Amino acid sequence: MNLKVVFLSVLIGFSFTPTNAQKLSKKEKKIIATIESNNTEAIAFLEKVVNINSGSLNSKGVKEVGQVFQEAFNDIDFKTQWIEMPLEMNRGGHLFAETNGNKGKKLLLIGHIDTVFEEDSPFQKFEKINDSIAHAPGGNDMKGGDVIILFALKALHDNGLLKNAQIIAAFTGDEESTGKPLTISRKDLIDAAKRSDIALGFETATGYNNATIARRGSSDWEVEVTGKRAHSSGIFNEDTGAGAIFEMSRILNAFYTEVRGEEYLTFNPGVLVGGTFAEIDDMTSKGNVFGKTNVVAQKAIVKGGLRFISEEQKENARNKMREIVSNNLPQTSAEIRFIDSYPAMAPTEGNQKLLDLLSDVSIDLNQGKVEGYDPSKRGAADVSFVVSYVDALDGLGAMGSNAHTPQETVNLNTIENLTKRTAILIYRLINTK
Repeated sequence: MNLKVVFLSVLIGFSFTPTNAQKLSKKEKKIIATIESNNTEAIAFLEKVVNINSGSLNSKGVKEVGQVFQEAFNDIDFKTQWIEMPLEMNRGGHLFAETNGNKGKKLLLIGHIDTVFEEDSPFQKFEKINDSIAHAPGGNDMKGGDVIILFALKALHDNGLLKNAQIIAAFTGDEESTGKPLTISRKDLIDAAKRSDIALGFETATGYNNATIARRGSSDWEVEVTGKRAHSSGIFNEDTGAGAIFEMSRILNAFYTEVRGEEYLTFNPGVLVGGTFAEIDDMTSKGNVFGKTNVVAQKAIVKGGLRFISEEQKENARNKMREIVSNNLPQTSAEIRFIDSYPAMAPTEGNQKLLDLLSDVSIDLNQGKVEGYDPSKRGAADVSFVVSYVDALDGLGAMGSNAHTPQETVNLNTIENLTKRTAILIYRLINTK
C-alpha cells in the first residue's frame, strides 16, 4: 500500500462514528469542577511563565521557567529532576516530573519550555488584547500546552486519582533549537518512552476538532561551493570558470526543478551568502560576507531545512540532492551535508485508536468529534523522537495564532476546556489495562 493510500485510510477512511462514548462519571465530574475552580490560577500561571524569557539559547531563562514548573509539580507530589546538558551544547536542560505505579497505561506527556524568542527579541511580555486573547511570546507554542498538562494533573491529584499510576511529564528546554548531538539531547526523552505505553504531545492545537496522528520529520542541509577567485573580466573562460555564485545558483535551481513536487516533501534554503569570503556562524545563524563586483566569487554557502513524511522519502530526496551537487560547472566544486533533526511521525493504527478515544472524551464534554490533522500543515516536534516505542497523539496544547512571530497570541478562553479534555483523557487511560 503506498503512503498516500495509508493517509487516506487514516485521515479519511476512518471517519469516526463514536460507539464507545460514555457519559461523564461522578469522578470525572469532580475533575471538571476542580479545573473550573483552578482556571483563574492557570491563566495567572501562564502569564508568569510567559513573562520569563526562555529563548532556546537563553539557558538561564530556560532554567528559570523550569524551576517555576518544577515547584508546581513538587506541590502535587511528582518526583522532579532537572537534567543538565553538557556546557558545550549551549542549552539549558530539561525538566522531568514523574509518578510511579503500575495501574493502567503508562503515560509520557511531552511539552517544551523554550521559545523562539531570544533575549534580544522586542516581543517579551504577556499582554491581554481583550478578555479572550493575549499577545504572548511562546504562550501558544507552547507554554500554554505546558500549563494544560500541569493543571490537568493537578485536578487529578487534588481528587486523589493519580495513585499507583505511572505518568512522566517531560518538558524539554531546546525543542525550538535542538541541542546537538541528538544522542545526548533526546536520550532522556527516548528512555522515558521506553518505559511508557503512550505518548501525548501538547504542541499547539489546531482547534477543538483536530489532533495530530502524523507529522513530518525535519532535517538540516548545507551546501558549500568553491570557485576560482579571479578578475571578473575572465569569467566563463576555460581558466576561470563560472565562479561560486553561479554554481550555487545552478544547484538551487536544480533542487527546485528536479526534487520539488513529491507529496509531503518540502525543502527551504533559509540563509545564503556568497562572495570572495563568506561564512555563517552555526550558533547564531548570522553570516559575514565580502566581495566585489569585479572579482569572481570564490565561496558560497547555503543552509536550509528538509521536511519529509518517512525515512524513505527523506533518503530519496537526499540522494537526488547529492547527485545535483556533484555535477559542477567549470572550475567549481561543491559539497552537501545533512544533519538529522526530527524523525517523521507516521500514521499508525495505534495512533488512530488514541484519536478515537480523544474524540469520545471530546464528545462527552460536548466539544465535538476530533479528527486527524493534515500532516503537511504541522511542523516537527519532540513527539517524533518517541513514536518508534509508543503509540502517540499530538496537538493537544493551547490554541492561538501567529506562532513564532511577534504577533503570537494565545486564546485564554480555550485553556479551561482543553485542560478538561486532557484530564479526562489521562484519567481514562490510566484506568485502562
